[in-house]
Amino acid sequence: MSSIQPPLMTNGLNKSNAQPPQTPLSTPPATRKNRLNPIWQARLNRFRHNRLGVISLIVFTLVFFVCMVANVIANDKPLVVQYDGSYYFPVLKAYPETAFGGIFETETNYKDPAVQEFINAQGYYVMPPIPFADQTPNVELGIPYPAAPNSQNWLGTDDMGRDVLARILYGLRVSLLFGLALTIAGALIGIIVGAIQGYYGGWVDLAGQRFMEVWGGMPQLFMIIILVSLFSPSITVLFGMMLLFGWMGLVGLVRAEFLRARNFDYVRAARNLGVADSQIMLRHILPNALASSLSQLPFILTANIIALTSLDFLGYGLPPGSPSLGELMVQGKNNLDAPWLALSGFFSLTLVLSLLIFIGEALRDAFDPRRS
Repeated sequence: MSSIQPPLMTNGLNKSNAQPPQTPLSTPPATRKNRLNPIWQARLNRFRHNRLGVISLIVFTLVFFVCMVANVIANDKPLVVQYDGSYYFPVLKAYPETAFGGIFETETNYKDPAVQEFINAQGYYVMPPIPFADQTPNVELGIPYPAAPNSQNWLGTDDMGRDVLARILYGLRVSLLFGLALTIAGALIGIIVGAIQGYYGGWVDLAGQRFMEVWGGMPQLFMIIILVSLFSPSITVLFGMMLLFGWMGLVGLVRAEFLRARNFDYVRAARNLGVADSQIMLRHILPNALASSLSQLPFILTANIIALTSLDFLGYGLPPGSPSLGELMVQGKNNLDAPWLALSGFFSLTLVLSLLIFIGEALRDAFDPRRS
């Protein structure tokens, strides 16, 4: 005889205590939030606790963004023109004067009263907050240049009538972009050279160190001046000459990390298993070396900006007429009766360099394993 199993009896109490199946959505919020590596999470927390570093990073990001959109903030062309039912954007595209009722096929001069009258007759235009570009002189002042700060030129004009604030915005953009590009290119070369020296060691490390001692012992500023003077002024030539000496900043740090890690057990195991040297360097040693290298990038960027400003001040930097802080400092030196020129350049450079130094110190403390 087969036994008949009685049906399971459930009461309301059992039904109410039944637990629904667990789903991925029921994962605790704390588990879903912490997706970073614990080491990087600890570094991020240490950086957040550095209030001065966080504030400096926010202010520097704001300054960098304002400089990147300098064409929208300071320009002698309108942001938008509404004429005869159509919209034009002179900041982004050049339009001939005939597009606004003129008679010339050349690019429109929006400072011309006749052009302004044509546009206002059938539309309107919106000028930027600073209606001057980096090369636009203020011909309506009627006073000798350089002019003191006024309602039209908030920081005054230089000895050619150009707006100082517009020159600072455009000059900071050139300095920051140039310094960032030089820092990234120099860091890549320095990391590669330091990794090769530290990983292989022996005669490779010995030859590399002797070369760096000779190359680093040269007077870099004077060498750059001599090399730059052999060519016509160009940003590309200046970048290449400064890169010749700007790649050595991270070599020693990366070399030391690779020398320390090349004898670790996991590196030896990977080598014995036949893993290629390039894979060992990239996947096993380089991430540890990058942690200490990233904290040095703000200091290297600071040095590159100072070097570019110094070369501009000496006349061996950017091509003549280019907006730069060094050129503004030269005008302040040549016009001692116009102190706003030197003070504007000095405080602009001081602000940017101070922010970078504070960010670098915060990163250095965040990547320091001895700090908790």
